[in-house]
Amino acid sequence: MLYPELFKQLEAVRWNMDTDIPWDRFDAAQLSEEQAHTIKMNAITEWAALPATEMFLRDNRGDSDFCGFMSVWFFEEQKHSLVMMEYLRRFRPDLVPTEAELHEVRFEFDPAPPLETLMLHFCGEIRLNHWYRRAAEWHTEPVIKAIYETLARDEARHGGAYLRYMKRALAQHGDAARLAFAKVGVLMASARRTSQPLHPTNLHVNEKLFPRDTVQSRLPDPDWLEQWLDKQIQFDATWEGKVVERILHNMSLLMGREFPNVQALNRFRKEMAQKLAVPADTASADA
Repeated sequence: MLYPELFKQLEAVRWNMDTDIPWDRFDAAQLSEEQAHTIKMNAITEWAALPATEMFLRDNRGDSDFCGFMSVWFFEEQKHSLVMMEYLRRFRPDLVPTEAELHEVRFEFDPAPPLETLMLHFCGEIRLNHWYRRAAEWHTEPVIKAIYETLARDEARHGGAYLRYMKRALAQHGDAARLAFAKVGVLMASARRTSQPLHPTNLHVNEKLFPRDTVQSRLPDPDWLEQWLDKQIQFDATWEGKVVERILHNMSLLMGREFPNVQALNRFRKEMAQKLAVPADTASADA
């Protein structure tokens, strides 16, 4: 089982909201109205770890090890929402999300294949690590800069934990796992070609609720994420390239084969699809 070891590893580096966040360094002159608004939207987005956990527990009912790990992941992700809300409570109480606003992003996700979902969230953690590193650079107020730096480190550790479960899946499921991971890897490493940011909170997950079936669509400001990325933290092609590089690097290590670009990963996906007699055009669009 991976959960006991991962629990110890994450417990050893867990930060304390009261003592590890430099609250006394707050500088009101360095917090703009625009920046404060983004913190509220981000706090609500992080609350979506709740429906994601419900999804993971439902779709991985036969995997008690992974479901046990969810107790740690869920705790730490909800803590991200809480620390942002605590920041607003202290310094901008008028912007603290209401319980109704938080509950709005708790909705049921349609069942999905566990292996694809695992890869999707692994890529999501890589992306969040880079988004939050960039957010820390964009913000000017010292306390929120420190918070984003702290959260970025958490997301990197979570990605590492998901990677452990992906390695286990390869040993258990072989080529089926390789195909699942390659399929989602091609999608998540091709964000430049999509009209919207590729992250679990911005993907459609409930057909009956469409189009209000993404986390972002249920925020008080549904356009927040794109505005934040494009106009505020300016997550440009250079930063997106770093995300793609990390996805391809980890896929290369997992598969024991070099993937210098998305096209190489897509060729591998097609090989796996052919090997498993899965029509290539149903596994993913050509990259």
